[in-house]
Amino acid sequence: MLNLPPCPWKRAALIFAAISYVVTGVTHFTNSEFFVSIMPPWLPLHLELVWLSGAAEMILGAALLSSRWRTMASWGLIALLLAVFPANLHMAMSPEIFVLRGMPLWGLYLRLPLQVVLIAWVWWVGTPDAGSE
Repeated sequence: MLNLPPCPWKRAALIFAAISYVVTGVTHFTNSEFFVSIMPPWLPLHLELVWLSGAAEMILGAALLSSRWRTMASWGLIALLLAVFPANLHMAMSPEIFVLRGMPLWGLYLRLPLQVVLIAWVWWVGTPDAGSE
């Protein structure tokens, strides 16, 4: 059931998060090469992990829109954000590789604290409003 939060800010943040995660998940399939390229070398099965994380993003992003699944989807996305953190760390610790590919150095470092913001955002949209659910 699509029971959106009554607060317009939270409702907008929830819808934007859902769309963002579904779209990002799709790009794991349409631009797999990029995601494979940022994987730490010590992880196995790069392409398969990219596809798995993309599928998880699409499913969990869509599930945010369901009041029945929202909290579970939020926690699933938090787990996913923690799971992809090694890729962000790899990028920050090997900047020469990624700067040569045209990524700004500041962007490589911004990705690290941005994970905290993204975790807080999906936690907030996943928490039920008092008396609304």
